[in-house]
Amino acid sequence: MEYLNDMALFVEVVKMRGFRGAAESLGMPNSTLSRRISGLEKAIGLRLLHRTTRRIELTEAGQLYFERCKRIVEEARLAHEQLGEMLARPSGLLRVSMPVDFATIYLAPLIAEFAREYPGIRFDLELTPRQVDLVSDPVDIVIRMGEPPNSNLIARKLASMKRAFYASPRYLELFGEPEQPAQLINHECLRMRGSGSDHWTLISETGSEQVEVGGRFELNSVGMLRRMASLDLGIALLPEGIAVQDVASGTLRRVLAQWQAPPVSVYALTETRLLPAKTQRFIEFLRDRLDCA
Repeated sequence: MEYLNDMALFVEVVKMRGFRGAAESLGMPNSTLSRRISGLEKAIGLRLLHRTTRRIELTEAGQLYFERCKRIVEEARLAHEQLGEMLARPSGLLRVSMPVDFATIYLAPLIAEFAREYPGIRFDLELTPRQVDLVSDPVDIVIRMGEPPNSNLIARKLASMKRAFYASPRYLELFGEPEQPAQLINHECLRMRGSGSDHWTLISETGSEQVEVGGRFELNSVGMLRRMASLDLGIALLPEGIAVQDVASGTLRRVLAQWQAPPVSVYALTETRLLPAKTQRFIEFLRDRLDCA
């Protein structure tokens, strides 16, 4: 199809929300890209984009064309990559959105290893806790902790992380150490923001309990929870891997050692099951290294 290349350019412009970012991603002059899209509009006979000095917006026809073209371009790219060397040696720009603390603590060394193994792949990494729209945002993969949203996205489980309860020795010296889950009500509990933040579920070999918890601090960052616990401000519920260094150094100590919280799952979210080689390899690599349960 003679318009397929220009369709791919159009899809990239929409994904990057402008000609400048798309031109940089594609490695071509901005003027050339603009001329190709204009030629595509003339060939179709309809305007696809409203252009302003600051941004581009899709027309009604452009929105319909983008939704159709995106699938066609993805399938064409996948078919091309599966024809040989590119599948074994994937290349291109990989865009990943990740939670800040999980990326810094767990993923950074894995990404470094992956980058050495696949030198043809370039990386655009966004560290943010916000929900990313894979349809409109220029992202290939979203990695998130917790159960995935009930949506049309494809969720692939990467890991299941054990969690336990931690406090600083100084906090325990000042306020005492809880011996039973019910005693948490008398303590400052450092909590993650969200539904259910005022109740913790604890599991042991003999069963489970749900207890009411409270405190002055409610946050949206696991790293900040860990830091505030180390500053004697309360008891924090943390993934074991995030607390391991502080426990080894004596900054934090595990409390209620016979109890743990339900594990939290980590997922890779994609818009489609039809993934290019670079995306497939990255997900497979993380699954293998994180030892998904």
